Amino acid sequence: MTAVHRYADAEALAADGARMLVQQLRTLQKGGRVAQLCLTGGRLATRLFREFGPLVGDLDPRELELWWSSEQFVPTDDPGRNAGPTLALLAGHFTLDPSKTHPMPAADGVTDAVAGAVTYGKELGDTVFDVCLLGVGSHGEVASIFPAHPSFEPTTHKVLGVNDAPTPPSQRISLAVDTLNRSRQVWFLGSGAEKAEVVARAMAGDPALPAGVVRGTEQTVWLLDADAAARLDYYRCSL
Repeated sequence: MTAVHRYADAEALAADGARMLVQQLRTLQKGGRVAQLCLTGGRLATRLFREFGPLVGDLDPRELELWWSSEQFVPTDDPGRNAGPTLALLAGHFTLDPSKTHPMPAADGVTDAVAGAVTYGKELGDTVFDVCLLGVGSHGEVASIFPAHPSFEPTTHKVLGVNDAPTPPSQRISLAVDTLNRSRQVWFLGSGAEKAEVVARAMAGDPALPAGVVRGTEQTVWLLDADAAARLDYYRCSL
């Protein structure tokens, strides 16, 4: 099932997206599950995480396991890393369980991105995400999987070391398409007029775009502001 949620602007998207996500995590926990959540970076995701504060309520952080869909392969203290700002925001809302928090490896001057990807693949094991958050890039990329790029080629690896990303930094670690597609729910976040064309193509299932082939096994949710949804027909809000 595919669901589309449209918002007037990115602020409204972040507020309602946070509400929906916390509600979904609570539902999973009430069902006796450790909720498996895969996080994404980017400005829109950061705005969403900022909204968590007044919403967490009876959300149990001990029953929440956090993963990342991609990471810039830079030193741990580099401000460009996705994990740092996200962990800082979430830690301000509740106490994180270190044993259930899985940031991707950072550059340490010894290990390269490929070796870091192997390490993360072992840590991930057979984990299936209940919810996987993904930003939609302006070229239809998701995580660090880019169209017309080796990262988008078929692979048996769960996690990829990307050494020639078309946008800086060139070194990254990313979950592979097949790993993302094991997620029970995939939630796409999209904001801005520059995303309108790729959002429309991706929703139509364009196989040339990573965002066009990544889908949840149970549900795919699109959270879009008015600009990003500009090329979608209103009667197609729920497919």
